[in-house]
Amino acid sequence: MMFKVGDKVEVLDDVLSGTVKSINNSRITIVTEEGFDLDFDSSELVVIKKTELNQHSFNNVDLRTYKLEKEDKKPKKSIKIKPKERYQPKMEVDLHLHKLVDNERGMSNFDKLNLQLDTARRQLDFAIRKKIQKIVFIHGVGEGVLKMELESLFSRYNNIKYYEADYKKYGFGATEVYIFQNS
Repeated sequence: MMFKVGDKVEVLDDVLSGTVKSINNSRITIVTEEGFDLDFDSSELVVIKKTELNQHSFNNVDLRTYKLEKEDKKPKKSIKIKPKERYQPKMEVDLHLHKLVDNERGMSNFDKLNLQLDTARRQLDFAIRKKIQKIVFIHGVGEGVLKMELESLFSRYNNIKYYEADYKKYGFGATEVYIFQNS
């Protein structure tokens, strides 16, 4: 692309724009709108085309018709959430091994448990960052090793409490975590 001194340009991989100040081979110096001089390769810039509004573009528009179209719009109905659904957990994490890996062949019990715990830790940290208040970890009944390890993991966090998840929905194989947002 050919650049000239004075061209308005934008940076492709950043939210920057400015005016071309000088050109040295493929290195182009621009002055940003804030007054900073920055050097870029010519492949990183694109020229902004000047567009001018045609004053005659709006002559064919009937403003009354346009206003009526806008005013006739009915307000959007708000979606009502039932109280029972409002308190349902927003996030479920299934820690069953067949949900986490395609093939568990060759994995020791230690590897399997660590994979499940790492997944739980990652999802819990994600929920804390995204301010998701409730999560259900589905661990299954089994011998209870994963459940005990999860409880050990949860006890390391100060801003959460955990308890058995809804029996009707999950049975005995799930733990619900509540994250306190204001701590």
